[in-house]
Formats: sequence, structure tokens, C-alpha cells
Amino acid sequence: MILGKRVRLRPLEREDLPRFVRWVSDPEIRAHVAQYKPLSLAQEEQWYARNLEAGDTQSWAIDAHREQTTADPWEHIGVCGYHVIDWRNRSGEVGIIIGAREYWSQGFGTDAMQTLVGWGFNTLNLNRVHLHVYADNARAIRCYEKVGFRTEGCLRQANFHNGVYRDALLMGLLREEWRSS
Repeated sequence: MILGKRVRLRPLEREDLPRFVRWVSDPEIRAHVAQYKPLSLAQEEQWYARNLEAGDTQSWAIDAHREQTTADPWEHIGVCGYHVIDWRNRSGEVGIIIGAREYWSQGFGTDAMQTLVGWGFNTLNLNRVHLHVYADNARAIRCYEKVGFRTEGCLRQANFHNGVYRDALLMGLLREEWRSS
């Protein structure tokens, strides 16, 4: 388990998969991720099994700490991780989804991304972390900028969505920038 200020990142469990399928079935969420069509639970279970077999997955469930007193103060609100890690060049590509809408725009995504990036630099010994974000995803861009990511480039008309092409931004963060933030 990896603790942030208001979130914890923990290994994904099989019982998390139905929530993830529900989130990716939401057109508003899917509009901002590479997955452009809904997934079935069977497809998600196949992905989960492949990751278990591979052994070294860097996919994490995001749990938010709830203020109210309950038996379990943690609620699963999203997923994040390193999609691709280039071990030779010490570079990793990250992604995040906050699927529980009631947790949007409250800083949970920023805390989760801060925690994930810290894990990458301090535990995985990465030197560079990067991501792709669609240019119309203002909420995500603000989150990434708060963490310290900088826009490094624009992939013009890289994604076709709702009948139009849109740009994708490449954003990156170096270990030396992380330390100075």
C-alpha cells in the first residue's frame, strides 16, 4: 500500500473490476481516456489475469479516505498506474481515472497523481514521468500542472471523438523538477 495525504494506492483486486467496468462504460469518463468503447466484465477479467501472470504490474486502485465514521473509512474511487516503463532510460508513462463522480474536483486526483509520481521517482528510481492528455480535458490538465508536469508537445488532431479530431498534449516531469517543487 502507498499512502498519500487523502488517498491510498493499493493493488487492484478482482472485486474492483465491476466498478472499473461501470466507470469505463460512462461516456463522459471514456471521452478522456484511450479506451474508446465500453468493456465487458469478461474482457476486464482477462486483462486482470494477464497482469497477474506478468507479475510486475504497476496498476493501483485509488481509495479515498472518507471523513464520516464508518466501519471501513476507505472508498474505491479510481485507478492509476504506470502503463509503460522503460527501465533502461528510467522513464514511465502514467494514467489515472477518477471514476466516482462525487470525488471529482476535490483534489483526490491530484493527491493520487502526486503519490504515484513519488512512487515512481523514489521507489522505482525513474528519472522521467510522462503522460498524454486530450487538450479539451481542462480538469486533468490543471491536476497535472499542480503536480509539476509541463507541456512538452502537442500531437495535433491525434484523437477522433464525437465526429471531430482533437489534439493530445504530451506532458512530462523530471525527477530534478519534482525535488524542487
